[in-house]
Amino acid sequence: MNSEQLLTMATDLSVEYGPKLVGAIVVWIIGSIIVKLLSKGFTKVLEKNNTDPSLVPFLSSLVATLLKVMLVISVLGMLGIEMTSFIAILGAAGLAVGMALSGTLQNFAGGVMILIFKPFKVGDVIDAQGFIGSVHEIQIFNTILKTPDNKTIIIPNGGLSTSSMTNFSTEQRRRVDWTFGIGYGDSTEKAKQVLQGLCDADSRILNDPEVFIAVSELADSSVNFVVRAWVEAGDYWGVYFDMNEKVYKTFAEQGLSIPYPQMDVHVNNQ
Repeated sequence: MNSEQLLTMATDLSVEYGPKLVGAIVVWIIGSIIVKLLSKGFTKVLEKNNTDPSLVPFLSSLVATLLKVMLVISVLGMLGIEMTSFIAILGAAGLAVGMALSGTLQNFAGGVMILIFKPFKVGDVIDAQGFIGSVHEIQIFNTILKTPDNKTIIIPNGGLSTSSMTNFSTEQRRRVDWTFGIGYGDSTEKAKQVLQGLCDADSRILNDPEVFIAVSELADSSVNFVVRAWVEAGDYWGVYFDMNEKVYKTFAEQGLSIPYPQMDVHVNNQ
């Protein structure tokens, strides 16, 4: 092939693909600007809707990547490149990756749902997946709890977002329940008065709703009382443990017995 033929070929290619190339470059430049504007707009919308700060950059980058992929496909199509096979291969590869990472994708989706709907937040005490602890960090794939004895529990977000969960920090007030027993033959009225007095003496116990005290069970070895009192959520455990100690001491001072299971053994000597 001589120089004249090469020049002719180059001219034909320029005439055929030149306008397409120029158009593709223009579309790429304008499209890149539009992608940036849309990404920034999407980020502002997320921030205005008070979306979790840890979720905003991830979603923004995800949207920007998808828009750029669409732009690349459009530009290649303008250049005359057949995209049907490319899209099919891309789809098959995406399906294979999705199946391989099904558990990870489930955890990612769960993390997004948790960060959007906020069933709990950092600092809340929750009971989930058999663990009780304070939420230390909410990540995209996992939620990290700190237990009262300072253990770190990592729970995948997939199961956490689709199973039942108890949030102890949602309400400002909580009800404390106790069960105290006295011996058969002890005065139930006196026991009620003692329990009521202990509750009235504790300033952390709220007056509204009123403290509820009643005989709950005639057990094998004791007459059991149920005591229900309302406190601020932060005072729950302090009131619970203090009341147990006060009841133990005061019952003994007031002549009320705290029974425990006993067994009588009769020996017949014959």
